[in-house]
Amino acid sequence: MNNNKIHSSSQTGDKKLEWVRSYMPALTSVRDRFIEEKPFKGLRITMSIHLEAKTAYLATVLRSGGAEVSVTGCNPLSTQDDVADSLRAMGFEVHARYDATPEEYVGHLKSALSINPHLIIDDGGDLIELLHGECAELGNSLIGGCEETTTGIHRLKARSAAGKLKYPMISVNDAECKYLFDNRYGTGQSVWDAIMNTTNNIVASKNVVIAGFGWCGRGVALRAKGMGARVTVTEVNPIRALEAAMEGYEVKTMDEAAPLGDIFISTTGCNKVITRRHFETMKDGVLLANAGHFDVEVDKNDLKSLASEVFPRKKNITGYKMEDGRILNLLGDGRLVNLAAGNGHPAEIMDMSFAIQALCLEYLAKHGKGLMPGVYDVPKSIDESVARVKLASMGLKTDTLTPEQEDYITGF
Repeated sequence: MNNNKIHSSSQTGDKKLEWVRSYMPALTSVRDRFIEEKPFKGLRITMSIHLEAKTAYLATVLRSGGAEVSVTGCNPLSTQDDVADSLRAMGFEVHARYDATPEEYVGHLKSALSINPHLIIDDGGDLIELLHGECAELGNSLIGGCEETTTGIHRLKARSAAGKLKYPMISVNDAECKYLFDNRYGTGQSVWDAIMNTTNNIVASKNVVIAGFGWCGRGVALRAKGMGARVTVTEVNPIRALEAAMEGYEVKTMDEAAPLGDIFISTTGCNKVITRRHFETMKDGVLLANAGHFDVEVDKNDLKSLASEVFPRKKNITGYKMEDGRILNLLGDGRLVNLAAGNGHPAEIMDMSFAIQALCLEYLAKHGKGLMPGVYDVPKSIDESVARVKLASMGLKTDTLTPEQEDYITGF
């Protein structure tokens, strides 16, 4: 890319950053304090995140706190090149590009770690995997880090249970200000934004099948129901399945739902959720989308092996023509649809998640050297402080318990 194109691209990215900054008051309040206190002075931070405007703003907030920040992506199709160019123009070390090959993607992760970070932000667990494997020597200075996703937390807890986690990691995903809002309302809105903008199809009257009824699945189901869809939930957890039934959704197995659905969305974080036997019974023209971190929920290998022809239908939609003439449509190459084919969660939602990220890194900078390796919850004081700032930015207040009420609640 020539210099003029890079300059134009970075200017477009600048405008995106300026826009989201206007709608992220909690993170801005953190930035204002960081500018004064410089909690990361002398520290290096590596971020592996969906590289778009909101995460780029987080990077600038961390640098305002005195950190040297190296940035890379966490999904080859979610990097926005204009935002990456904007960060480069600001002097950030950025290792990412849209549609990177698998080899390039891993190379970008390694390059981002080459600064020998003191702190990391991981999204899905790829940095941690490298730091426990072929890049172990780049973790010599590591104090700890934060993990953003359900998938990443599963990987961390499995590693910790096996006694093979070398660093303290904070589970940002399990903060109430994260999963109650980001996972539910953020995913719920952004998944449908991406699907509707990509397809220009109506949702009302459609049979929507949602695999998984965790917080992400709840949010996607809620929005589908609100737009007039007939919603079916598939689950492996009997309690969540019962909850979905009590919420008024149909509950079926994927085998039962496959011939009925018009739109399929997987939100499980597991692999091989929608596979060959399901594809074989689906209607012509169905939409297949994944809202989990990795592109393993809709089995692309099975889909490809069944197809007599694979072809691009339009941007971010690949058609798989079956031998009998049916066409199954895969959105965003089976990757995280709200970022591969959309702009991700609304800025107002990520405001809370990223304020928690920034404050948890500050906590690790101050206290991390005294923590044993393991997976830690977000300190409740951080969770509640972000909620208070967010409420204040919305002009909302809460009641306060009187001393008499405190005694009543805490007494026996």
